[in-house]
Amino acid sequence: MQLFEQHEKTWTIYQRYISLMINKDFAQKKNGAVVVSAQQDSEQANRRRELLDVEEEANKNKIIKAHGEQHFRNQVMTKFFTKVGVEINTEFENKEHFYQKFLCIEDAAPAILELLSLRAASINRITPLVSSLNWLCDDVINLVNKPQYRKRADVKVTDANLAISYVGLENLKLIMPTFILKHWLPISTAPYPLMKRKLWNDSLSVALASRVLAEAQGVDWYRAFCAGMLSNVGPLAVTRCFLNKYNELYNIDIKEAYDNRDKRLHDALVSLEDSPELLLEQLCTRSYKVGADLIELMNFDRLPITEPLFDLAFSQNLSQMSDIAKIVTKAKAYVVFRTLAKEDLIDNDEAKAFLSAAKITAADIALLKKSDIDHIKLSFK
Repeated sequence: MQLFEQHEKTWTIYQRYISLMINKDFAQKKNGAVVVSAQQDSEQANRRRELLDVEEEANKNKIIKAHGEQHFRNQVMTKFFTKVGVEINTEFENKEHFYQKFLCIEDAAPAILELLSLRAASINRITPLVSSLNWLCDDVINLVNKPQYRKRADVKVTDANLAISYVGLENLKLIMPTFILKHWLPISTAPYPLMKRKLWNDSLSVALASRVLAEAQGVDWYRAFCAGMLSNVGPLAVTRCFLNKYNELYNIDIKEAYDNRDKRLHDALVSLEDSPELLLEQLCTRSYKVGADLIELMNFDRLPITEPLFDLAFSQNLSQMSDIAKIVTKAKAYVVFRTLAKEDLIDNDEAKAFLSAAKITAADIALLKKSDIDHIKLSFK
């Protein structure tokens, strides 16, 4: 988000939050990296010099050889990461191809979200669109068959049309954006297994916080909820693209090394460490701009959230943003603060600076603290 990039402190905090989404140890390491003292660096350098002074010539040769192997591994790593970056750039340069072929976003999904925003929305108009997406039908059926929503324990719904009718229009406004975004999550975020859940939790919390703030301000809550939920389309897309390309290219390179009987290259690739730094860079520099491009391709004519999501990606000043963008910015800032505070990764001064950047008030914070922004609550008659 351009707003947080304007100041070094807020940008550092936001990067720390993205690091935490990737991996907790990585976030703690980045947070602690700044407190390594010059004295520690000096002591380490002295120990290295002492070690070299006492080594015999044979050991020096071993060290030289080891350094040579490390240099080779570094070269392999640099070349591989460069290749990954080039492939990712190619994917994002062709936005239409990425939208249709890589993310496989069906036209019915944004059409459902838009239809639900209209006063003329009805179950009869929405049902055919939902029925055209098998995965969405399954999600709705599974929802109504949960114990807390079943009217009779001995009756199980199997028909999607009946399930949609049972859910009702108001509940659909909550669950359709939720199910749709959840479907766009990466299938796997290995080697960062918890990242998928964290991306989802962030999306849901930002959407629900946006709804709470919108209702308090008398703004259309559905618009704010959709904008908050879809504000994470970019991070999901970048994560999905990066991990897919990384794994795809790694498998190709390691197979080629094996087929060519290049043991040195094969060993270097096997020892290649995951690069959360590279993923962090992609997420911080691309996410919201990619998200804005994808939202534009959804062609929302009657659900006015394209402009707010472009504001999140490109506006450097909160005063220049639309009302919905301001609400989502506040929601995002609160979720970032709350998550970092839970892990003791933000101090009071940082929290004050970050929340102030989003112009979130004490009243906003009090309201969000007493609201449940982690669970969707449905109401069945």
